[in-house]
Amino acid sequence: MTKPFALIVEDDRDIAEIFNLSLEGAGFVTEVVRDGQVAFERLAEIVPDVVVLDIHLPGIPGNDILKFIRSNERLAETQVMLVTADAARGEELRGESDLLLLKPVSPLQLRTLASRLIS
Repeated sequence: MTKPFALIVEDDRDIAEIFNLSLEGAGFVTEVVRDGQVAFERLAEIVPDVVVLDIHLPGIPGNDILKFIRSNERLAETQVMLVTADAARGEELRGESDLLLLKPVSPLQLRTLASRLIS
């Protein structure tokens, strides 16, 4: 059985590293991207099991990346965890995501919820 793959799209270097270590600890293979444009380009090439997605990103905003994922048949099985400090914007996008987490997010919470999404 192959390990699940998580793409972490988070522009804050420290938060991205915490998310990365948390998901690796839960058995995920991970990739971290800190720019929306780069995330968009990677999602045109890969099919992650889970995307951990911040909303406010340089390049292309997270809400546009979410729309791309949801409109792309190739990514139909990809689970999206929105992780943001912007509660109002997060609530607006809740229905398009599989899970909404408001920062700060504990590493244990992220690991547990990501694992549940793919089980």
